[in-house]
Amino acid sequence: MKKYLTLLLVVISLYIGIPIVNAIEFDLNSKNAILYNLDENMVLYEKNATEQISIASMTKIMTAIVALENIEDLDEKVILTSADFYGLEEANASVAGFKVGQSLTYRDLLYGLLLPSGADAAQALTRTVAGGKSNFVKMMNEKAENLSLDDTHFMNETGLDEEEHYSTVEDVAKLFQYALKNEEFKKMITSSSYTISDHSSTIYSSIEKNKRRYGIQMDYLEGGKTGTTYDAGLCLASIATWDNVHYMLVTARAPYNDGPKNLYDAKKVYEYFINHYGNKIVVEKDEKIVTLNTLYTKENNVSFYSDKTVEKYLSNEFDKKSLKYEYKGIETITSKMKPGAKLGTLTIQYEGEVFYEQEIILKEQLSFDLFKYLKAHIESVIGIALTIFIILILFIRKIRKGRKHGKKMYKTR
Repeated sequence: MKKYLTLLLVVISLYIGIPIVNAIEFDLNSKNAILYNLDENMVLYEKNATEQISIASMTKIMTAIVALENIEDLDEKVILTSADFYGLEEANASVAGFKVGQSLTYRDLLYGLLLPSGADAAQALTRTVAGGKSNFVKMMNEKAENLSLDDTHFMNETGLDEEEHYSTVEDVAKLFQYALKNEEFKKMITSSSYTISDHSSTIYSSIEKNKRRYGIQMDYLEGGKTGTTYDAGLCLASIATWDNVHYMLVTARAPYNDGPKNLYDAKKVYEYFINHYGNKIVVEKDEKIVTLNTLYTKENNVSFYSDKTVEKYLSNEFDKKSLKYEYKGIETITSKMKPGAKLGTLTIQYEGEVFYEQEIILKEQLSFDLFKYLKAHIESVIGIALTIFIILILFIRKIRKGRKHGKKMYKTR
């Protein structure tokens, strides 16, 4: 029964052209997921999006943005110490491959943090930016509070599992969306590789390495941040672009055996929406949207046109004939109305949702047409003319009668 109900909801969502969150049931490895259309800030799909979970190295999105917002010069150099590598081997944490005593720029550290998910880079940033882990984690939690990430709390900068270190895929998506507004962050997260400033080595994106290793074709995938721990499973926060539509997907808790199941999930979700939805033109610029009647003017009617082209993200089943145009305002234009007069408002709706609204304004003066006026009032004109004629005849008769009466009085005398 549930299977048929889900199928019905999918059909409905395709028919009306607006995705219904959770109507589609993907067979995902990930237990938590959320997909956004970034252009319209619209949630297209979610699965256990508000459940508090471990998020592994997706934590490093917050590490990166806190560091970026507190570093004045990304090309300033710092020297790595043994403290930057403390406990990482025991925790089996991923590293960027840096060495004790190495002189690196902050930019090097941030690329090392985001591309190969280096915990060594994370610890170096906390030490040099905030003086240590305690201060830096405090800054991370303050930032989470400022961004209203109400279901998020950090205990470390690396994403290693701890009891009070948690978030949700919904909160990670909000954080990721915020971080992407930082141009340096976006450039880093979408890079496939980076050569260290001292040219000692080149580091590579873990996403790109897995795509090549497993032969996964995802040309639309621009980049993102992976994560893996025992509690969090395989995680992935990623962005993709296809046909001018920008997507963001966050997944978590996929089993970390038999290949990169986080990437397989991303491929399945992205390609479903790529194949079934897209930006559709709802109204073209200068398209006729409403025509109003006129009264006693040389113009029989006046047409009004859209100010701009409007696109909406809709199902491929979208039919422009299903749009509903609704105009509210003055129905008839007269020559007394001046250019600039606000006549009313035109809205374009699709299945109850308003897609476009435009104020209808008169742009030119209409000319009065006397012939149309007379034609419209022909009976009244004839009646008035006949009345005038009768009055005139009666007046003439009265005058003549008066003259005859005067002549008779003159003859009598």
